[in-house]
Amino acid sequence: MVFSTAIFMFVFLPICLGGYYLIPKGMRKTKNMFLLIMSILFYGYGEPQFVYVMIASIFINWLFGLAVDKYRGMPAAKRFIALMVLWNVGIFFIYKYLNFTIATIDRFFGTDIPQTTLYLPIGISFFTFQAMSYVVDVYRGTAPVQKNPFNTALYISLFPALIAGPIIRYNSIADQLTGRDVRFNADDFAYGVKRFVIGLGKKLILANMAASVADRAFASVSGISGEEPAVMLGWIGIVCYTFQIYFDFSGYSDMAIGLGRMFGFRFLENFNYPYISGTVTEFWRRWHISLSTWFRDYVYFPLGGSHVDKKSRLVFNLFVTWMLTGIWHGAGWTFIVWGLFYFVLLTFEKLCGIPALVARSPMTALLYRIFTILCFMLGWVVFRAPTIGDAYNYVRLMFGLSVDGEHYPLFTEATKFYIEDNAAVLVICVIACMPVVKLVQSRLADNGVRLRAATTASNVFLGIVFLVCVSYMVNGSYNPFIYFNF
Repeated sequence: MVFSTAIFMFVFLPICLGGYYLIPKGMRKTKNMFLLIMSILFYGYGEPQFVYVMIASIFINWLFGLAVDKYRGMPAAKRFIALMVLWNVGIFFIYKYLNFTIATIDRFFGTDIPQTTLYLPIGISFFTFQAMSYVVDVYRGTAPVQKNPFNTALYISLFPALIAGPIIRYNSIADQLTGRDVRFNADDFAYGVKRFVIGLGKKLILANMAASVADRAFASVSGISGEEPAVMLGWIGIVCYTFQIYFDFSGYSDMAIGLGRMFGFRFLENFNYPYISGTVTEFWRRWHISLSTWFRDYVYFPLGGSHVDKKSRLVFNLFVTWMLTGIWHGAGWTFIVWGLFYFVLLTFEKLCGIPALVARSPMTALLYRIFTILCFMLGWVVFRAPTIGDAYNYVRLMFGLSVDGEHYPLFTEATKFYIEDNAAVLVICVIACMPVVKLVQSRLADNGVRLRAATTASNVFLGIVFLVCVSYMVNGSYNPFIYFNF
């Protein structure tokens, strides 16, 4: 089930909220059980055959949590951690990478190994990482073991973050499972609704409108459509995809955070205006924060992080972390190359002492900021392209080079139409990528009258956004979710 559909908005969510708050406030366990059942139904609506996979993952990881807690400080605890990693990575590999591995072996060795008929369970990358974080947090002693399997199940399957994140760390939510205020809180609920509508608007209005242009641009270069490629079409296409992926995923995160707040949960932020970053390192501190910090705390730091004696070890640690980050995103060579691309960039910044080096002069900082923007846009080309060859051709087109021996024009009439037709949306996207609203709020913080007027105007604006989004839902507009592929 997708948040931005009528079935979720007008059937599932009202039933879930109504049932949750009709249960008396003193019956916390019953409320949690109700949320657990609704979360399983939410997942089963779109993936009924994979509900059993998720339930098995939850139960086995709950047992691993009990085992590492019982044998804490003993060699057996480490062995259980190793088994836990093997189990989760094994499940992950079978459903997400087995067919890719078979295809790769067939291609390089000329074999004809038959592929499986297994399909990728939606959200397996997210709920598997949450399950692993639970066991590791218990092992490290940073969170209490959960003796109640239903609470563990609720943590892993909680529907706001189940199928596309953010990745919720167990140590950040353990107390909320059993200690949050389950009474109706009007302020929290209002905040949750506003945050949900903001995310809905990002997704249905901005991301989807940008997606239509990005899809046409990439299709033209790949030869899928009959449209003639053009240099400017390549640039406008990747600009639109850069906006699409940000508003798609940050919009989903906003909706998840808003939904969580409606039920009394407080999830950590997942995006912090990443496109204003001055360095690639800063970009990854602002983009998909729950994933980057997961790899930092559970892979990079255990390997030694940057506190190592040799630079070669630092390079190795970065290589492993970013290779795994690329692999996590998808079963394809494009994702591996994308991960290695960031490995090279981040290694360069670490070894050269950036950002301290570029911060020495405003001009250097500005030039490096432009370089950073170009880097993540080129990274999105690789991320979006169907194959490495398509990504290579797309980059060549962007810089006016020949594609398969043919030179394409700088401009076409179709390109002119796309720019004129989407100019207003692109301007809004640029503004929405920056903390303009936060800046206005901070300026008005000391002026109560103006702040109340701005709040009223904001609420009216969000009401209009919601109505526009509902019209898109009813009309069945183009509505892909990029991160459902992961």
